[in-house]
Amino acid sequence: MTQRVAPEQPDLTRLLGAYRPKVGVADELFGADGNIRPVWRPLINHLARLTPEQAEEDFGRGKNYLQDAGVYFRHYTNDPAPERDWPLSPVPVLIHEAEWATICDGLAQRADLLEQVMDDLYGPATLIRDGHLPAGLIARNPEWLRPMVGIRPASGHFLHVISFEISRNPDGSWFVLGDRTQAPSGAGFALENRMATTRIFQDTLPRTNVHRLAGFFRAFRDALDTLPGSGNRRSAILTPGPGNASYFEHTFIARYLGLLLLEGEDMIVQDGVLKVRTVEGLEPLGAIWRRLDSGFADPLELLENSKLGTPGLVNALRLGNVNLINALGSGVLEMRALMAFLPKISQVLTGAPLKLPNIATWWCGQPAERDYVQRNTDRMMIGGALDQDLPFDIGATTALGGEFRYSARASVDDWIENEGDMLVGQEVVTLSTTPAWRNGRLAPRPMTVRVTAARTPDGWVFMPGGYARIGLSDDATALAMQRGGSVADVWVVSDTPVAKETLLDRGGLRHVRREALPSRAAENLFWLGRYVERTEAAFRLVRAYNLRLGETGDPEDARLVQLADFMDRIWIDATQPIPPALIELLAWASNCAGKVRDRFSTDGWAALQDLAKTAGRMQDTARPGDDAARAMSVLLRKITGFTGLVHENMYRFTGWQFLAFGRALERADATASALIAFADADAPMGAFDIAVELGDSAMSHRRRYHSGATRETVLDLLALDPQNPRAILFQVNRMLGIARDLPQDQPEHRPSSVMRALLPLQSELAVADPEDLSEEALVNIRTVLAQTSDLLSSVYLR
Repeated sequence: MTQRVAPEQPDLTRLLGAYRPKVGVADELFGADGNIRPVWRPLINHLARLTPEQAEEDFGRGKNYLQDAGVYFRHYTNDPAPERDWPLSPVPVLIHEAEWATICDGLAQRADLLEQVMDDLYGPATLIRDGHLPAGLIARNPEWLRPMVGIRPASGHFLHVISFEISRNPDGSWFVLGDRTQAPSGAGFALENRMATTRIFQDTLPRTNVHRLAGFFRAFRDALDTLPGSGNRRSAILTPGPGNASYFEHTFIARYLGLLLLEGEDMIVQDGVLKVRTVEGLEPLGAIWRRLDSGFADPLELLENSKLGTPGLVNALRLGNVNLINALGSGVLEMRALMAFLPKISQVLTGAPLKLPNIATWWCGQPAERDYVQRNTDRMMIGGALDQDLPFDIGATTALGGEFRYSARASVDDWIENEGDMLVGQEVVTLSTTPAWRNGRLAPRPMTVRVTAARTPDGWVFMPGGYARIGLSDDATALAMQRGGSVADVWVVSDTPVAKETLLDRGGLRHVRREALPSRAAENLFWLGRYVERTEAAFRLVRAYNLRLGETGDPEDARLVQLADFMDRIWIDATQPIPPALIELLAWASNCAGKVRDRFSTDGWAALQDLAKTAGRMQDTARPGDDAARAMSVLLRKITGFTGLVHENMYRFTGWQFLAFGRALERADATASALIAFADADAPMGAFDIAVELGDSAMSHRRRYHSGATRETVLDLLALDPQNPRAILFQVNRMLGIARDLPQDQPEHRPSSVMRALLPLQSELAVADPEDLSEEALVNIRTVLAQTSDLLSSVYLR
């Protein structure tokens, strides 16, 4: 590592010499007086002391952490690899704690106001009756859910988690760009951003006084446990699944907070109670943190074509038997047009103005109002502010945060027709800027900050920080990651060192609950074990074929013909150096692993992804014969590394048992299948050696038998040896051991159904001689294994 010298007064010329905030635009680094804000000074001095090479080295640590942790976002394109690296902007956004307290005070007021609006919209509807909200604004919005009218949340509150998008006005004050009440994202990503920036800024000085995030998560987790009926029930996150852009965040928070990660199919409503399907049966749920849009939650009463929801969920809510965070229908609060009415509604409901104002919006829901706007588009825009002399109440008459303009008059009709009740024209908001690293120096880029609040028994608690969205260029429309934008950590900075926060209760360790394994998770772990073992067997087959092809150069060699015929029966094309079936098997394994990310080793996931990428690259370079054989050896070493990581480091909980059972069952079946083909008495010369090679037992065979392979020695070693981990009997014994530890479906002191299926097979193999293992006997072994797989599914994975 390069030696670093820290002068007392760093030269800021290289770092900030080209930093030019726009006129009339607020900037995070420079205040209105043109000086660096004091909260930024330690960090800027730190960056100025680094050479460009040192800075890139530091920033690389953050990038490496995110890659190793598997942090990604899903890019919605036709790209065959939609998962993209998390686009972290390495320079955080810094806000002083006093200013942050003012922001949180204003947003707490706003959160309470949104709760009151939600309460009214799904209750007495006085805001509509008294003319403070147009009926059409609500009724025509698809997020207003009529079946939820009159349903009171069991907790007494509709909103428990809210995020707000904020930015600065040109005068430096803050305003709200949008409210996120449906299924707000960002909390988990904020935590990952923090972990990455902690690695970037390993020198303690720049971050000594930065407020930590763990206390927020602890407060929210504890609040879940205090909800009505949640004391002895489990809490969970409801996710749409791996196809969702925020799925990584769902898995990360579930793992971090110790919550179940569930999809709609994991749950069932029984007698009005929401329950999760586990391998031990149905268990009631106390609280669900919903990350699924409301309409998809219940196909019986909401979107009938939804395949993501749980039938009967609305009725369970109606009966008050489960807490939902946030309440179904809360997405109605996110429509931008509602913001036009919030200032007046705040006066009506609270008697006070909004402490943090909205971006300016206005309502043009009536024909006369639409006509006026269409006739007077230009007149309404005077010097970047709204002309306040309008013949109707537009709800908000101040252009906060910058300029508004119309791209074309046609857009007026488009907005009205498409939204009917939203904004007229196209908003162009001049966002405040923040420093971003560009080509070895800092440059101002547009940004917004997402602030997250959680309801607790003591009121709203705010994450002391969050994450900022950073524009790729000066174009404020390029903030979204889908358009090339990036994200940055947000540091709330104190003048003095802050207390160290952890996820632990202040009183010590939390009570550890018995693990619950959803049936779907168990099924994915079971099939992950099978697919990985199946892939390893395929690698060995392809290597055996190409080794002999390299020796003979003759595809018509009897051994190669037999291998090719066997491979063809399991859909592996022997003519391809890297058969497409191998890539497909790895994709199936990755799919299963992706659905249990909350229960899966991060190192194991990274190893599996590396394996798949390596195999994909080899498709373009490997050649038949020795080259393909060497490629298979590389892939075998990688898959062995993956299985070693998983099976040596994974906690021996119930999920691991299903993973291990799947692997043992698949290995036993693959061995039996290979023995049927290559241990046949009529097989061509060299077939017995192939069987031993596929069983990875060549060295054991030489040590044990001191002779060439025969049918008897092959069957003895690969079918009947209880000490050989490649033998069928060894794997049957292993499955029985695992089955003893699985939740039992029989009365005490009686073998489980799975054990009863395997015990006769174990007895037959334990007393058999190689001569007893005819082809029919081997086929029967495969039949018993298939029946065992079906039985396991029917008992535990239903």
